[in-house]
Amino acid sequence: MLENQNIEYKTAWQDEYLKWVCGFANASGGSIFIGKDDQGKVVGIKDPKKLMEDLPNKIISTMGIAIEVNLHEFQNMHFIEILVLPYSVPISLRGRYYYRSGSTKQELTGSSLNDFLMKKSGKTWDDIIEPNATFQDIDEKTVATFIQASEASGRLPNNKGLTVSELFEKLRLTENGQLKRAAIILFGKDLGKFY
Repeated sequence: MLENQNIEYKTAWQDEYLKWVCGFANASGGSIFIGKDDQGKVVGIKDPKKLMEDLPNKIISTMGIAIEVNLHEFQNMHFIEILVLPYSVPISLRGRYYYRSGSTKQELTGSSLNDFLMKKSGKTWDDIIEPNATFQDIDEKTVATFIQASEASGRLPNNKGLTVSELFEKLRLTENGQLKRAAIILFGKDLGKFY
């Protein structure tokens, strides 16, 4: 079997491969085989007993995650399988985040890191508070048009007499009285001011 989203082969262990463990934990999990070449052929490893002790300790001390390490034997050669489960929370290695995509390990930075952290926390880009936005940035004519259309379709009952802030709270477009990005996208006067 060739390397793929959930399988990585390494002929010998190097601490650099902790990044692969982190990447699997942040993606859908997977296995790293130490003592196999890129085609999955067993080439064996030296001192498997030491690796069996060192690997779990290194991984838990650098990332705080528990993994399964299994020793296998094939034609008098040993290889190790490191089984990494996916985690629902973001896992970092010394403050850096890695992600397994296809058969590659990628370091997440910039907007890809922001998107990843939001996704792991259960948030989306539009669900984030826009700290510089106020209700002065909301186009009340657009809100009125929305209310009319929702009343006509019967999709938003009992909204008569609601203030804009009450309506936005009902629509979950605010949090603690602050506007979320979705509110600006849907009802903002000047999107270019923010995005």
